[in-house]
Amino acid sequence: MPSTPSPSWDEPEGLAARGTLIVLAGRGEHGGVYERFGRRLAFDAYRVRALGDATADPSVLDEAAGLLADESLPGPKVLVGSDTGARYAADLAAEQPPGIDALILAGLPTGPWASGSWEDEAEARTGCPTHQGRLTNDPGFRRGALDETPELPEVRLDLVRVPVLALHGADDAVSPLDRALSAYEGHDGVRTVTFRGGRHDVLNDALHRTAAATVVLFLERLRLSPELPAIAEGAV
Repeated sequence: MPSTPSPSWDEPEGLAARGTLIVLAGRGEHGGVYERFGRRLAFDAYRVRALGDATADPSVLDEAAGLLADESLPGPKVLVGSDTGARYAADLAAEQPPGIDALILAGLPTGPWASGSWEDEAEARTGCPTHQGRLTNDPGFRRGALDETPELPEVRLDLVRVPVLALHGADDAVSPLDRALSAYEGHDGVRTVTFRGGRHDVLNDALHRTAAATVVLFLERLRLSPELPAIAEGAV
């Protein structure tokens, strides 16, 4: 039986693609959860390929490596991970696979968390009512997954040789900000951006527009140079 194609979003007709993002979903999620993020980035002419939860399906990592190596996809190619997907993305980047140009980590998990109820989990995941509703009514989403503590790879950022953008909610109860920041300490290639009032699912939180804009700015700088030169001086 052929596998179901991963959700994908492409640049508008008539525009040249500016790069490719490969998204690794987090616990309980599937690629379709990132539809809003994918559509927004595609509108800016970036191709987005959203994969599933590697804790549930390890073949996701082989698929991600294959997409990075796929020369038919435009560069720069950026690996994006959310929640446990961030841990797997960082581990894959540490292997320095062919084709990778940058790494984006969102809501990096740093320890166990227990919700107690679906309402608690939904509130911890996102402050966006629209996204809470989507998760609540999504038959493909697995509730209670945040309570699980799977064995995850170490974050080996010392072996990552590409620019890294780390996004984290200041009010992330699942992965407290101070613990996440400590994981990034001492790594000069990591640029951290925190979101005031932000919760765990940064890319799908109430500030998802700001998160997407931050990602686009990072991508535009990456297109100029791996050294990420500033584009807009004194920007608000």
